[in-house]
Amino acid sequence: MTLLPARGAAFDPAADAGGVSDGSVIERSWETPDAFAVIFDRHADDIHRYIARRLGTDTADDLMAETFVIAFQRRRRYDVSHPHARPWLYGIATNLIGRHRRDEGRRLRALSRMASLPEGREEQAGPEDAVTDGVGTAEAYGTLAGALAELPARYRDVLLVVAWGELDYAEAAQALGLPVGTVRSRLHRARTRLRRALGGPEATTSTAPEKRTDHG
Repeated sequence: MTLLPARGAAFDPAADAGGVSDGSVIERSWETPDAFAVIFDRHADDIHRYIARRLGTDTADDLMAETFVIAFQRRRRYDVSHPHARPWLYGIATNLIGRHRRDEGRRLRALSRMASLPEGREEQAGPEDAVTDGVGTAEAYGTLAGALAELPARYRDVLLVVAWGELDYAEAAQALGLPVGTVRSRLHRARTRLRRALGGPEATTSTAPEKRTDHG
């Protein structure tokens, strides 16, 4: 399957990329499909990293490609007033991850078990990475992986798109199609569950101020 239209001599992504917003690039791609390659070049690594953290590298290869195929197919629906395409792309990727909920749960539970093995923590990337500070033992590592596995999907999606996608509240709301208040509420609930599982301070995922309005 071809990921994106072939880049022709008429379009030079490197020359066109500097200082041009994602929205402008996507608008240009409506008539010049090759222009969409700039969006891939800018964001593919981050999207792959996010998916790999949730589902593993092998699955990430396929889902990253599928994310950009879908984005290319839907590019005319993109609101070009939004200069940054990251929330849109993370939203597509998160929806694709949603088709693999069981795989994600199994992976987290496997990471939890591996953390209890000798040297297991050094051999496997940790789900605590960028989710919480101060988780320094294999036991805590395994506990957190298990806690992530037990989070309802709607909480886990919000938590990880903020923590691993590095989106702020407004961007997470855009990505997931939720009100900002719902993002805040779900993130608070996810943090609370992780804090309880770890028996320590509340997990930190963002420096943005938190409001506790409960929207589900």
